[in-house]
Amino acid sequence: MQIKHLTLVFFIAVLLSSNLLAQNPSSKLLTPTNHTLVLIDHQPQMAFATQSHPIEIIRNNTALISKAAKAFNVSTVITSVAAKSFSGPVFSEITEVFPNIPVIDRTTMNTWEDPAAYKAITSKGKKKIVFAGLWTEVCIVGPVLSAIADGYEVYFITDACGGVSKEAHDMAVQRMIQAGAQPMTSLQYMLELQRDWARQSTYDIVNDIAKEHGGGYGLGIKYAKEMFNASEGSKK
Repeated sequence: MQIKHLTLVFFIAVLLSSNLLAQNPSSKLLTPTNHTLVLIDHQPQMAFATQSHPIEIIRNNTALISKAAKAFNVSTVITSVAAKSFSGPVFSEITEVFPNIPVIDRTTMNTWEDPAAYKAITSKGKKKIVFAGLWTEVCIVGPVLSAIADGYEVYFITDACGGVSKEAHDMAVQRMIQAGAQPMTSLQYMLELQRDWARQSTYDIVNDIAKEHGGGYGLGIKYAKEMFNASEGSKK
C-alpha cells in the first residue's frame, strides 16, 4: 500500500514538473469563439459630452478593439441611438472595419430593451458578452446589468467607454463590478484573444494593430522589429 502511495506521489510530481497539470486556461478568459462583442453608441453627440477620457483616446481604443474583433472573426453587434435625429453616425473607426454589419438604431437608452438589438445579441448563442460604448453610466450600465440578470457572463472594456465625468464613469464601473461584470482594457482584449505568439494566423495583424493603436507598446514593437528583427513567436 505504501509503495502504491509513493508511486502516485512520484507520478503527480512528474506531471507537475512537466507542466502537464497546468495546460488548461481559465474559463474566465475570452477566446475568439466564446463571446459576442457589442459596440454601443460610439456617436458624435455622445462624444461631445464625454469628459472621463480624451475623446481621441476612446476613438483610438474603439478602433483597436474593432480591428481585433475583425481579425479574430468575433461575433459583433453594433448599435446606435437616434442616429438620424440626434446623435449622428457611428464612429468611422467602427463602420470602416465592419462595412457589412448593419447598425441597429434604437430609441431605448438600454440596448437590452430594444427588441432588434436584444435579438441580434442573444441569437449569437454566446454566453459571454463584451460591451463597450458611450456613456458608461447609462448606455453600458443598462445592458450590462440586464445581461447579468439574464444569466450571461459579462465583460466591459473600460477605456473604450466614457462618461460625462470621471466620477460618472468610475461609479458606473464600480456598480458593474459589484454586480459581477468583469472589467478589461482594449489592449488586454486583443492580447487575450491572441494568447499565444505562435498563433501565426493572426500574429502579423495583431502586431500591425498594436503598432497603429497600441501607444508605447506599439512603438516598442516597431523598434524591436526594425532594430533586431525580433519575433515574439520564437523562443530563440
